[in-house]
Order: sequence, then C-alpha cells, then structure tokens
Amino acid sequence: MLAHALANRDRLLADLADLVAADSVGADPARASGMEAARSLLETRLRDAGWNNLQRLLPDDGTGQPALYADRLDRPGAPTLLVYAHYDVQPPEPHDSWHSPPFELTAREGRLYGRGASDDKGPMLIALAALDAFLAVDGQLPVNVKLLLEGEEETGSPSLPGILEAHRDLLSADAALSADGARWRADLVSVNTGSRGSAGFEITVRTAGKDLHSGRYGGVVPNALHVMAQLVASLHNPDGGIAVPAVLAPVTEMTEAERAEMAEIPFNEAAFLAPTGAMGFGEPGMGLLERLWYRPTIELNGMWGGHTGAGSKTVIPHEAHAKLTLRLVPGQDPKATMLAVQDHLRARIPDGVALEFHGVRGLSAASALPGDHPLLLASEAALEATTGVRPVRVRIGATLPLTEIIRRILGIDTVMFSFSTADEDYHAPNEFLRESAIDEGLAAWVDILARVGRQSAEDYRRTGGPE
Repeated sequence: MLAHALANRDRLLADLADLVAADSVGADPARASGMEAARSLLETRLRDAGWNNLQRLLPDDGTGQPALYADRLDRPGAPTLLVYAHYDVQPPEPHDSWHSPPFELTAREGRLYGRGASDDKGPMLIALAALDAFLAVDGQLPVNVKLLLEGEEETGSPSLPGILEAHRDLLSADAALSADGARWRADLVSVNTGSRGSAGFEITVRTAGKDLHSGRYGGVVPNALHVMAQLVASLHNPDGGIAVPAVLAPVTEMTEAERAEMAEIPFNEAAFLAPTGAMGFGEPGMGLLERLWYRPTIELNGMWGGHTGAGSKTVIPHEAHAKLTLRLVPGQDPKATMLAVQDHLRARIPDGVALEFHGVRGLSAASALPGDHPLLLASEAALEATTGVRPVRVRIGATLPLTEIIRRILGIDTVMFSFSTADEDYHAPNEFLRESAIDEGLAAWVDILARVGRQSAEDYRRTGGPE
C-alpha cells in the first residue's frame, strides 16, 4: 500500500497545486467560486478513487458551506472511523508580505508554499492518498471509513453542529481521525491528547451621550477608557493569576501521572519564548507547560475608544470597547465561565456608567482523550513504527472546537493525526508544508489504517465509545 502511495506522490503534488489554486476563503463572499472549485476538485478525486455515497451535507436550514461526505463500508465487524479534514482556508492578506503568490503552490528549499498547503489541504490529501492506496491495491479498505470534509473550519465551524445533528445516523462511527490539528514541534514525535476550550465576548462601556472637551469637563465626568482599563485590570492579580474565584473553582490540580508524563517531554522554556521577544509571565509556582495546557486564561485581545488617529484631539471619550477571550480547561463550562467573568465586571462598574456585553463567540469546551483509547494507542504505535521513536503525549493551549462538537453530538472521541507542524505559518503570510511531511504522513496513515483494521468495533465500545 505504501509503495503504491509513494509511487503516486507526483499525483498528490499536482492535486495539491490545483487545490491551493482554488482560493477557498470561506470568510470572503467574493471568493465563493474558489470554495466551489475546491469542492468540485475533491468530488472528482473521490469519485475517481471509487468512494461510495458521495454527497454534500448541510444543516436542516440549508445554510452555510456544505461539507463533503463519502464512505467505504467494506468490513463488517471492523471499527468505523469518521475521517475529518477541511477544505476552506484563511484569508491571504497582507498580500505584500508573501514571497510567492498565495494561491500558487511554490516549492522552495524543501518547503511547499501556498495558502492551505499546511492547513489543511496538504494533510487532507496525505490522508486521502493513503486511503486511495488501499482501494487501488486491495479494492477495499481495512477499516470502515466515513469521510467528512468541512468547509467552515476557518470561520469557527458554525454549521458543523447542525450538519452532525441533521445527519447523525449517516455520520455515526466508533471514533474520529482528523487530518487537521498540526504536530506540536518539528523536532519531537508527539500525539495530542487534549486541548483547551474557549469563550469570547465584547464589552462596551458608556459614560456620557457624546465625547466631551477635556478642558471643560476634565476631572468632573468619568472617562470611558479609564473605566474600561480599570475593569479589565481587575480580572488579574499583579502576578498574572486570575482574580475571579468563580472561574477557578471547577479547575482541578494536575495528577501525579500527568506531572510525570509532562516531565518526560524535552522542553526548553527559553527557546520556546525566544522567537516571541517576550519574557515569561503567569501564575507563580507553575511551569510554562502547566500554565499553557492545564490552566485557564482571560485575555484582553483589543481595547479602543476616543481619538486613535494622527495628532492630538483633547477629548474625554464617552465610549470604550474591548474584546476578551477565555481559554478553558476540563471541568469548566464555557457559558457558565463567561457569565462568571461578566458578573465580576458588572459588580465593579461605577455608578452612572452603562455596561454592555455582546459579540459572544466560540463557546467550546476543553477536550481530553482517555489514555487507553484504542485509536490513540493505534496512532502511537503507527508513529513509533514509522519514525522509530516512541511519541510523547502532549496537549495544546489552543482550542479545537471539532473535538468537543463531535464528542457532544456523536458521542465519540477524536484523535488528531495531521502532518502539518505548528510553525508552518498557516494563519499568516508564507504558509508552507514541509515536503518531508508527505512521505512521513503517507507511511503513518497507511500504518494506522492497517492497525485499526486489526481491531474490532467492540474494542471501542469498551472504552467509552458510542453506545
């Protein structure tokens, strides 16, 4: 199977060039044709490879970008995997920061540059090429597979819950295997076993009916920016710890097993921070990885109001605005945690000042894989077999809404098996995929599919899979 996949490597690269050329920026209505082009390219590829039941999925209300579905249910009694990827990409701006055209796949010094090369078109095609190798050589897959290729991941997956609800029976499976997610580091073989959740909202503070002259009213009326600064500063202690007890109440301490696992990870804090130009900061008495993976955060993402243009304008702003994002750990409910922060702010608003909350977004719980999950064990064995190195278990501080959504609606866990890497600038100019990831990914995908084919569906039901 692997020999067939490697022999067709040039076809994979040609398909990647075509997919990158399809400017499938889901957030930009002007690029609707690029979204359709990407869908059509993938549908043709799936049809030619012999996939069954190819269709486009939408929520019951018919809105949003369709997800593509296809299946091969060749092995009664074997596990059924929901293999996930996404075909939409981030906007390319700023264009003048790219060293080559963003929608033209360009090979340079062992890297393949182009928007979507790393996130997620390259990893998606690696997975599809491995699956296609089994179909071409054996005429069937070693495991039952349902493909779900989403078109809204880069805009927060707003239609995904509706798609899963509307097509629950069609998408039922024993576990999900994602070609999205990215490896943590290029120099460390690892598997991701958890991610933080998120919640976000915006604040508006209003102190008067209009901006006022600072000479006539300075010192006698409140300044909206001053009020906002005091509010957001109240969310943290001077040492960086969260100052909202209700946010921390559900948070549990790391277990001894988790601490031992973390201690095995080769990690240099100074090297990690060096590219940022920042010093380490945060809750005292905790290492950087503990703060990054096991502790919640409240972040001020932006704050504005009053005069922000060139020159001076001596006004007292009557409105101030801020955007906040929370990162959450297991045990924290996204909505309840967000409301606790809002209650904390509401209790500190001065008399005569109006406070508004709006723009709620990204309510997603944290996720964590059971340590004995059969797909996690298969992924570790596949990586060790293909790299010669036993992978370490890591978490990520970011949020992968997919894992929580699939768990909540379909009742199954998701293992990330992407062969992009976190440093490949996939939300910035000059996104790239390492060419070496193609051969590595093909080998690992062929191996994991064969391993899961030797498992049984019953193995998954014994470890918390769907009833």
